[in-house]
Amino acid sequence: MEQSLYAKFGGVEGLAPVVDEFYKRVLEDETVNRFFEHTDLDRLRRHQAHFLSFALGGPNQYTGKSMEKAHQGFNLQREHFQAIAKHLQGTLEHFNVSQEDIAKVFELIVPLESSILHK
Repeated sequence: MEQSLYAKFGGVEGLAPVVDEFYKRVLEDETVNRFFEHTDLDRLRRHQAHFLSFALGGPNQYTGKSMEKAHQGFNLQREHFQAIAKHLQGTLEHFNVSQEDIAKVFELIVPLESSILHK
């Protein structure tokens, strides 16, 4: 039986440094950092770790808003989604995640684009 991506990352605890690195990169990017100006980043990091753990095959611990509601009012465009995707890929590469596993992560994340953009 193939190990889930959640298990490969080490569960929620293993995802925490990945999420931290991801937001470090995002907050340094002027293309998208303005969307996080009035955000409780500690809370966002916790929600993101739980969302990722669920999306990567872990237990259903995500109790946050739907993608549509979480991004409502931001009017995010394709360039914003691409910037976030670039930072996610760079973060995963930073943690030596295989290209095969990165592709699996993107298979889970890319379909969310329509739920996020233009909301």
